[in-house]
Amino acid sequence: QVQLVESGGGLVQAGGSLRLSCAASGSIFSINIMAWYRQPPGKARELVALITSGGNTNYVDSVKGRFTISRDNAKNTVYLQMNSLKPEDTAVYSCKARARTHAGLEFDYWGQGTQVTVSS
Repeated sequence: QVQLVESGGGLVQAGGSLRLSCAASGSIFSINIMAWYRQPPGKARELVALITSGGNTNYVDSVKGRFTISRDNAKNTVYLQMNSLKPEDTAVYSCKARARTHAGLEFDYWGQGTQVTVSS
């Protein structure tokens, strides 16, 4: 079993910054892709950014140039540095990890989500 625990959400004024963290633990053999998703109030969940085990990244257009995803493979942790935040970034942010367990099974695991609120 694999658990993901997020931290770093909160309330910030427009133009401010936040850094989200997501640490994976449990019976982990390897982690391939790690990603951040968000779900604004009343809207569908969307992929914000992802990073492969090799460090390749991809971002949704609305956050390019403002958000940076990174990971520490030794700590099984993924980060999302969010700068120049806008009210439309308000959402519940969740991390996802595609992990292979020691039993050889690969699944997508999700964190519980952390609220990010950007005031205007």
